Amino acid sequence: MRLGFHASHEQIAPSQLLRDVEHAEQAGFDMAMCSDHYSPWSERQGHSGYAWAWLGAALARTSLELGCVSAPGVRYHPAVLAQKMATLSEMFPGRFWTALGSGEASNEHITGRRWPRKEERTARLEECVDIIRRLLDGEEVSHDGRVTVDRARLWEVPEVKPRLIGPAVSVESAGRVAAWADGLVTINQPVDVLQDLVSAYRDAGGRGSLAIQVHLSWAPTREEADAIALDQWRTNVFPEPVNWDTETARAFDTMGEHVGLDAVRQAVEVSDDLGWHRDRIAELAAVGFDDVYLHFVGQDQGPFLDAFGSEVLPALRD
Repeated sequence: MRLGFHASHEQIAPSQLLRDVEHAEQAGFDMAMCSDHYSPWSERQGHSGYAWAWLGAALARTSLELGCVSAPGVRYHPAVLAQKMATLSEMFPGRFWTALGSGEASNEHITGRRWPRKEERTARLEECVDIIRRLLDGEEVSHDGRVTVDRARLWEVPEVKPRLIGPAVSVESAGRVAAWADGLVTINQPVDVLQDLVSAYRDAGGRGSLAIQVHLSWAPTREEADAIALDQWRTNVFPEPVNWDTETARAFDTMGEHVGLDAVRQAVEVSDDLGWHRDRIAELAAVGFDDVYLHFVGQDQGPFLDAFGSEVLPALRD
């Protein structure tokens, strides 16, 4: 099991987040991943730097493996996304991966295009994955379908291709991404749900490693840990299709006014006890995950990185 740090662009300015990922490496984390948003989930979060510029700096300033979750098809044309992935992979061989999803309206509505229903978005994603793979293989690609590509070719084809990871939260999605993914990434959920999700991926022929991103809140007191989780993550608790289809941070904040701490605790692992966090992370990882990315949902990452680096990571490895 490898232990990673999640860098949340929606919550932290990119300059500080760069210092945070360096801090994470010094604290003993093995790797890192980041989000790729145009808009935060809440005006309280208040940030949303361009992930791809940050990734180049983070790969240069650390020796960590890094990846991001991104959505081809609207904000990013698949040929342009393939070029970005190929460039980072050429500069930093074997250290970069991308999880390709069908997107969220909060990031994609900015182009003014109609937001399609889920099945249409999924079909478009699968077209984009095929286009990206062919480009990374060095082909010249033309395509007319849900996206259009005209004689695109990558002139920097990396020797080590980036892994294309399938993000999935539902059992249905896990079974579907197994057809094309080099691995799976999901988020913390009840253990029985995670077991079904992993089984669906493997039963459908899913290959590669399994990763989980664990949202957590820790502080010296339970009251502080609760307050951090409620302030920063109460707009991130909405199930599908609300999280897919809501367009603005202001709208998420309006809905978040009606969210209480009990609902937040369903999405965030909250405790002031480092031993409790260690045991909970171990329980989730035991489902079969090779890589575990820890996302402290507060905006000040320093105390979390120091505490988990000294107390939790060594215990999990032991």
